Amino acid sequence: MGRKKQYNYFKKMTQLAENVHVAAEILEEIVDNYSTDNFAEKAEKIHEVEKKSDHIVEELTNELYDAFITPIEREDILVVSERLDDILDGINAMTYLFENLVITEMRAETDKFAALVTKAAKGVHEAMKEFPKFKNSKTLKELISDVNEVESQGDRLYSRLKKRLFSEEQDVLEIVKWKEIYDEFELIINYNEDAVDLIDGMTIKNT
Repeated sequence: MGRKKQYNYFKKMTQLAENVHVAAEILEEIVDNYSTDNFAEKAEKIHEVEKKSDHIVEELTNELYDAFITPIEREDILVVSERLDDILDGINAMTYLFENLVITEMRAETDKFAALVTKAAKGVHEAMKEFPKFKNSKTLKELISDVNEVESQGDRLYSRLKKRLFSEEQDVLEIVKWKEIYDEFELIINYNEDAVDLIDGMTIKNT
């Protein structure tokens, strides 16, 4: 019998990061061209990506249980994979928020939040592609820093939109709805920063 081919953990984590990026782009498209007529079709695309990622996380976890040797500590592989899954779960949850809160149109600058989610997700994807070369990479640190900067931009946008919401909106129901949406956007961006910070920590630990 031939030897079992070595499982490529880095490849699977990169696939998770790619799925995050794809889902973020779909979310941005939903926000930029928001319509209740085609919302369900676009949201379903995100649901499908999320299901694919769940299967990858399950497969990866099962491999870790049986693995004798892993390229980095198995706990680190698991925690970064789970955090990538958290980002995707957050993006998926956003579609349910739009549906369940009966959102009929986007408020001003919501598109900026969606664009930041995509920018952060792209940064995570790029960092994850570079991570296997962490011992010799000349760009990984910069990629991580870029996502950290996106998170700072997200914090400023979150603060500004929340202040506008509470100072200008008179409809209490709208305030409740959009506070929840803004909170979810911020959480998604924070998860992206958490992911690259974990990559940064693993790089330091393994060099």
